[in-house]
Amino acid sequence: MPSLWTEGRGRAATSAAGAGDVRTADVVVVGAGLTGLTTALLLARAGKKVVVLEARHVGACATGNTTGKVSVLQGSKLARVAGKHGTDVLRAYVTGNAEGRDWLLRYCDEHGVSFQREDDHAYAQSSKGVGTARDIFDACRQAGLADAMWVDDADVPFPFRGGVRLPDQAQLDPMAVLTSLTADLDRHGGTLLQGMRVTSVSGTGPVDVHVRMAAAPDDDREAQLVISAQQCVLATGTPILDRGMFFARLEAQRSYCLAFDVPGQITRSMYIAVDSPTRSLRYAPSDSGDKLIVGGAGHSVGRSSRPSKDIGELADWARAHFPGAVQTHFWSAQDYHPAAELPFVGPILPKMENILVATGFDKWGMTNGVAAALALSARILGGRMDWAQAFASWSTHELTGVPTAVEANAKVGFHMARGWAKPLVPSGAPDDGDGAVRAVPWHLRAESVVDGARREVSPICPHLGGIVEWNEADQAWECPLHGSRFAPDGDLLEGPATRGLSA
Repeated sequence: MPSLWTEGRGRAATSAAGAGDVRTADVVVVGAGLTGLTTALLLARAGKKVVVLEARHVGACATGNTTGKVSVLQGSKLARVAGKHGTDVLRAYVTGNAEGRDWLLRYCDEHGVSFQREDDHAYAQSSKGVGTARDIFDACRQAGLADAMWVDDADVPFPFRGGVRLPDQAQLDPMAVLTSLTADLDRHGGTLLQGMRVTSVSGTGPVDVHVRMAAAPDDDREAQLVISAQQCVLATGTPILDRGMFFARLEAQRSYCLAFDVPGQITRSMYIAVDSPTRSLRYAPSDSGDKLIVGGAGHSVGRSSRPSKDIGELADWARAHFPGAVQTHFWSAQDYHPAAELPFVGPILPKMENILVATGFDKWGMTNGVAAALALSARILGGRMDWAQAFASWSTHELTGVPTAVEANAKVGFHMARGWAKPLVPSGAPDDGDGAVRAVPWHLRAESVVDGARREVSPICPHLGGIVEWNEADQAWECPLHGSRFAPDGDLLEGPATRGLSA
């Protein structure tokens, strides 16, 4: 299911011969999304020898499947940060995101990447959401966003009961940005290797980054290589290394987007509802005219029995409020919610400067991701960003998230037990488009049927042994513990797992 942004764009992998010449680097960056490529470019501009390793292709995960909103308002995020932290941390978080936004838009201006300046709105759909919207407005004031204003109504065709408007934010095509960053990285001497999955990182400085061609079997030694580097940056959705226990400090969330051709005028500003169910809207210019993008139907990964039901309701909502809307695209994305509401950017373990992470952007990676790149590159080059305290991977501010983390990990334990017990209840063979885990606990099998092709793999997630669940909307296996996802044939789509489901 290509997104509106990824459709028709190339996905070439690096050949084994081309990768074999790369053995050393100053910095290895893992992940070719917005965070990874921006970090790599900043370091390459400073004269560092940089290698970017991408398991699939540029923009394969979050960046290529985002809504493309570049905003500091961020729905209810600022209110949640304000509720857990003091004014100083909130202002630092907003300052980092504003710098990330401004850097990205300057880059787009300088490199001819199109974007649209638009107001952003965080609004209530009903009277029940007005209190949350008011909290957001208070947080904007606390954070020093003087341009934020309260609006009682808006010229929109859907329910609007008041909300916050923040002028002069932006929206863009994220893949156009990645394409430009990739070309710019090459001009500055950086190396990008696609189709190369990092499986482990060893050593304490320099570090050895162990890589396998993603399309090769796990035991194919000829398809494996080791790159030695002074530092390694893990710019994946969630870190692929268990050091730091980030998988237990984050909750994987999946959400969905639909694009429509709409007759007549489309709402021009950006909107996101702060009460349930979430509705996120923007328009997107295309060769055939402006499209409407509607997002929502989010759920914890692997913990929704029928995502297509909520997706159907989202589509019905769009058609009801934009008569004549015809759906043209459907896609989904994965994001990671941090227990204390703040991203994790910095050492994977305290004082371990040779392995750095950037994660926990909570659906706002277009600004957080660039802010993370600015903070990481400054750290590696010996500089500092005063606002980076709010993005620290290890900080006392994380204590505010302990109750949330305890609750989240209790759910992990529940889903671990449930996954092993559920197959004890007999179930029939799956129909086309469905999947099921069947058989006895000592010989469980995950069966799926997609387009008439029946496949059978082990249902045991290689990360920590969770039992996968079938997502019939995405037609993929998902681990309800920490969000690893797999294709019907078991191929790994995204981590923290580093290999697929066994046959």
